[in-house]
Amino acid sequence: MVINSCELTKQIGAVVEMSKLIIEKVRDISEEACKKETNIFGYGIWSHHIIYVVKYSKLMAEKLGADEEIVEIAALLHDYASIKNADYIKDHHIYGAQEAEKILMSLNYPSEKIEKVKDCIFSHRASVIVDKCSAEDVCVASADAMAHIDQVVSLLYSIYVNKEMGIEEGKEWVRNKIKRSWKKIDPVGKEIIRDKYTCALSVLE
Repeated sequence: MVINSCELTKQIGAVVEMSKLIIEKVRDISEEACKKETNIFGYGIWSHHIIYVVKYSKLMAEKLGADEEIVEIAALLHDYASIKNADYIKDHHIYGAQEAEKILMSLNYPSEKIEKVKDCIFSHRASVIVDKCSAEDVCVASADAMAHIDQVVSLLYSIYVNKEMGIEEGKEWVRNKIKRSWKKIDPVGKEIIRDKYTCALSVLE
């Protein structure tokens, strides 16, 4: 069967529109979860973390030739489990992959793409060593760490306001957190965020 160029263009356009629609729906689901009173992190986890993970995931995807759609969806959902249920925080990478599967299946997202999103979420944490088997995994894990460095103020807020740590104890915690985050970042990502990392460490001396 021969498909003419006009028909092919229409098919490509339909796929692109469907992709945009899925991303918009996932974005809405994630942001709505962040607005709920049951979210112990407050709305700041959306405004000062998730949207930055999305930003850096897409930038990393462009640099590494990864699938931007996959990394954006994974970035939007990478912390979803812990936002939805505080009991999931310790293993939120595991529960997050499960929650992502439920959400994406309900949106009739292709099963092979769901698996890629789940892999990104499962491997995104710095404190849990999991092999990153794809460029998409690297993008999301790096972006998560880059967001912590970019938005170090959100870490300070969490420590001093939510956890009520003392000045020196909190400073040490945040400094160690961003050092761990730095180690997790792909070399390409380190070049992007290096200046902010240096500035953050200088402030925390």
